[in-house]
Amino acid sequence: MKFRRPGGDEPELNLIPFIDVLLVVLIFLMLSTTYSRFTELQVNLPTANADPLKDRPAEIVVAVAGDGRFSVDRQPVDGRSVEGLVAALQEAAQSRKDPVVIVSADATAAVQSVMNVLDAARRAGLVRITFAAQHGQGN
Repeated sequence: MKFRRPGGDEPELNLIPFIDVLLVVLIFLMLSTTYSRFTELQVNLPTANADPLKDRPAEIVVAVAGDGRFSVDRQPVDGRSVEGLVAALQEAAQSRKDPVVIVSADATAAVQSVMNVLDAARRAGLVRITFAAQHGQGN
């Protein structure tokens, strides 16, 4: 028993028109797509426009230099350890009632240095902490 058709060739699938259509779609997508690069993150720091306070006797200003050095009320702190900063903050807070710690960090200071100031203030029992900002230019 022979079930094949006599003289019939096997059907062939022509892929060339299919590939042509895919190439046209690919070229259309390449030309219509916009590519944007995010090479850096633009950050605009806030500015303070409030009127300056006249009486600030309970402020403790902690300055953080770009290389990680600290100073408390313009007095340099020996070393860069948290323990030394805790001692300096406790000494500065002794004569003040309910002091406010103002962190004034350099723009190039490492985030870890600022976190060390926050940790030292917490260890010294100082809970009122704020950050210094640049004064606005009349915005």
